[in-house]
Amino acid sequence: MKYLILPLLFLIASFSTAQAQSKKAERLRQIELQRFEAMSARDTARLSEMLSDDLTYTHSNGLTENKSEHLHNIAAGKIVYQHMESEKMKIRVKGKAAVITGVVHVQGLYQGNEFDIRLSYTNAYFRERGKWKLVAWQSGKLN
Repeated sequence: MKYLILPLLFLIASFSTAQAQSKKAERLRQIELQRFEAMSARDTARLSEMLSDDLTYTHSNGLTENKSEHLHNIAAGKIVYQHMESEKMKIRVKGKAAVITGVVHVQGLYQGNEFDIRLSYTNAYFRERGKWKLVAWQSGKLN
């Protein structure tokens, strides 16, 4: 009987850990979708709360922005995200860090020129003062 207890405890602990990771991943999925919505709505106040002060945001055209530049370019209309639709998202959580890879369809304007592209992306979130914050984004165009 005692030989059954240890594996059973291990199984319960593993299930609890997997369940906690699943909840974190689902929370991050919702945050990511809310971030896309905030970008499309040009809601820079809401977006600011989702971004780390140490943000590095690298666009598919090579433009790299910090947090203030990213927010300014959205507010000023240099980059207008008219529509962002997630096509695929994979989330990996390791403690206070998470990496998200995915594909997003983006329509909008860059310096007044229309674009309609699909992007493959990798981003990183860190847990800062109890909240998940985007710290890095890197994307590339898909054919």
